[in-house]
Amino acid sequence: MPRRQFDRSKLVLRPLAEREHDLDLSAIMALDADVPAMDNPDLDTLAARIVDARRNGAECVLMMGAHVLRQGNARFIIDLMRRGLITHVAGNGACAIHDFEYALIGATTESVAKYIRTGEFGLWTETGWINDAVNEGVKEGLGFGEAVGKKIVEGEFPYAYLSVLAAAYELKVPATIHVGIGSDIIHEHPNFDGAATGEASYRDFLTIADTVTRLEGGVLLNFGTAVMGPEVYLKALSMARNVARQEGREIAHFATAVFDLADLGPDYRDQPPKSNPHYYFRPWKTILVRTVQDGGESFYVQGDHKVTFPNLYRRVVALAEAEL
Repeated sequence: MPRRQFDRSKLVLRPLAEREHDLDLSAIMALDADVPAMDNPDLDTLAARIVDARRNGAECVLMMGAHVLRQGNARFIIDLMRRGLITHVAGNGACAIHDFEYALIGATTESVAKYIRTGEFGLWTETGWINDAVNEGVKEGLGFGEAVGKKIVEGEFPYAYLSVLAAAYELKVPATIHVGIGSDIIHEHPNFDGAATGEASYRDFLTIADTVTRLEGGVLLNFGTAVMGPEVYLKALSMARNVARQEGREIAHFATAVFDLADLGPDYRDQPPKSNPHYYFRPWKTILVRTVQDGGESFYVQGDHKVTFPNLYRRVVALAEAEL
């Protein structure tokens, strides 16, 4: 027997102009922003791995959670793509939302505590345009990230120059969005099409799986995503290794790095026991241990993304420019 369904036609949406925003353009850092320096030799090693990977034609993949954008790193990501130092960007659904809102109105992020009390949380008209972009993009054979990037590039978005997805679209760099249906505010909207979003995000999953087939000698960066990043990467790597094995190839010698806030201690290259709550922190066991145990190497950098990302960026750029 079919279950009763919520009637979305009863919802009232409001324009973004009426929403109070927690973040505006002042949160997005300039490339020369004054950022605290980090004295971490792993950042130097990782920068060298990235530059070596690109010199040798291997992939450098950035997987990230939305907080990376909320902490103002858009310009750093865009510049690394333009320099060819990042070859694939993967984010969750919230990444697309913050990127889209910044490009459209120069602000993003609402107070959950404020708007959930009145039933207005997430129900903002213009943010739902992401659904329209995805619904149309699927008809053109596009994935989620590319469809949203195309919408921003071709639409009237005053701050499109700050959009990671728009830059990726223009640079023809894969930018994939990996969603969990029900996890993002745009899934509340009446114009949300679960089938279209599922197809678009699955295309993005197959795109990143294809990228991972070229990860040998490359680098995978996981910034602030504790579930999407490690889980999507794990499945993509298994698929890529399955085919590589049939072709007599290996995907084993590459570097991974996790950037997050948790204190993992000095022995993060060993899997924690199940008695340790950190065992259930997926980036540790998946990215730092299990997937690099046959010839790869891993790094963990603890800290706030508004400090760690700029510090890695500056090391990578300095090393790349020194080799020109």
